[in-house]
Amino acid sequence: MKYLYLLLNIGSISVPFLYSFHPKLKFYKLWKHLVIAIAVTLLLFIPWDILFTHYGFWGFNEQYLIGITLFKLPLEEWLFFICIPYACIFMHYSLLYYFPNWGYSAKQTSIINKFLILILAIGVIANYDKWYTLINFLYAIALIIIVSKTHFKLLQKFYVTFIIMLIPFVIVNGILTGSGIN
Repeated sequence: MKYLYLLLNIGSISVPFLYSFHPKLKFYKLWKHLVIAIAVTLLLFIPWDILFTHYGFWGFNEQYLIGITLFKLPLEEWLFFICIPYACIFMHYSLLYYFPNWGYSAKQTSIINKFLILILAIGVIANYDKWYTLINFLYAIALIIIVSKTHFKLLQKFYVTFIIMLIPFVIVNGILTGSGIN
């Protein structure tokens, strides 16, 4: 199916985009800030993707792509870094809007932080020879520590959203990484 990756991108953004105009949410009013955030994401992760694709850490199955590339990355990969952040931020914003008091306590958040850092540290040790995994796990540890010190209250709410986001993430990423397809 030549359009699978493109369809996953369109499917991921379509509902959040349409609901961006909901009269209560008015998410479209935040687009200026969102465009900046997504641009920063593109500036960080597109070079990352180009580098890791070049060195063979991962690749893309031509069978599921439309065939348009830029810097040896398929168009669908570029769109991924627009569609998925948009969908994730929209989901987080919507959950905060409808459930403003949702969140973990400070104690629960601290436990989650410690647990995640422990699991990631074990991952670092177990994968010291795998560059992609090593870099990502180290980055995640640093990010958790920094955000814990600078925006702890954000984490209290984000962890709830993150657990909910894991459901569509596992489905979409599972398909993209070959789970259930050839």
